[in-house]
Amino acid sequence: MNSTALAYTEAGSGPVIVFLHGFCESKDVWTDFTKPLEHQFRIIAFDLPGHGESPLPSDFSMESQARQVQEALQDLKVEKCLLVGHSMGGYVALALAESFPDQLYGLCLFHSSALPDTQEKQESRDKTAAFVQKHGLDKFMETFVSPLFAESNRESSKEAIQKMQEIGKATPVETVLGCLGAMRDRPDRTEVLKTTVLPVFFLAGKEDPAVPLEAILQQCHLPENSMTYFLGHVGHMGMFENPALTRQALLKFAETLVPTNTQRYRNAGSF
Repeated sequence: MNSTALAYTEAGSGPVIVFLHGFCESKDVWTDFTKPLEHQFRIIAFDLPGHGESPLPSDFSMESQARQVQEALQDLKVEKCLLVGHSMGGYVALALAESFPDQLYGLCLFHSSALPDTQEKQESRDKTAAFVQKHGLDKFMETFVSPLFAESNRESSKEAIQKMQEIGKATPVETVLGCLGAMRDRPDRTEVLKTTVLPVFFLAGKEDPAVPLEAILQQCHLPENSMTYFLGHVGHMGMFENPALTRQALLKFAETLVPTNTQRYRNAGSF
């Protein structure tokens, strides 16, 4: 379906949950994870600009990507939604929450952070861009994806890792370089957490190399209304590493925002 500038998938009915993927990903990372939620919710997953089937934008900044998501939500007549952002998708979600808070009834930072890049991380982004330009995207993806998973999960997650690598290799180089620069230059958005009236859910992996526990602990107390769930033996990819527990945690948060028929969901055998 594509009545918006962004490619998307849509299924289910009820309160809306919108899913934004991360860097070098696509809406396809959510396919299996969100399917059980369709019993209760209208699920929308977007390809962010330049990813998947969405066209290349002229501006990869988090603010510009957020505007495109907001416009797509308007096109789809979504008045309010729970916005779930994985990794870079969380940076976009925070930018949207800052500029368009009235379109949200909740925010989930799914292995993501409001903190800006440290100087070390900024330098790492630049080194990654140089590596991609010199050696190509295929070689980069072969070394990028596996470390995002907790070491104990890598053997059992081989199919997911391969899927992630294939999605990443299909991502335009312009998108990869543009997003690396945009993530490097994104501002500190902890003030958004401090001032928002939206309920915020922090979903974190205890073995996440990209968003360490220390970073989550710096932020999870900032919103007026927040919940935090720490996933044991999980790295940066909870939707693959422990989908049932990750989904259950997200569902419990969603149920605090809108009344839902929990029994119908549990009868579907999703847990």
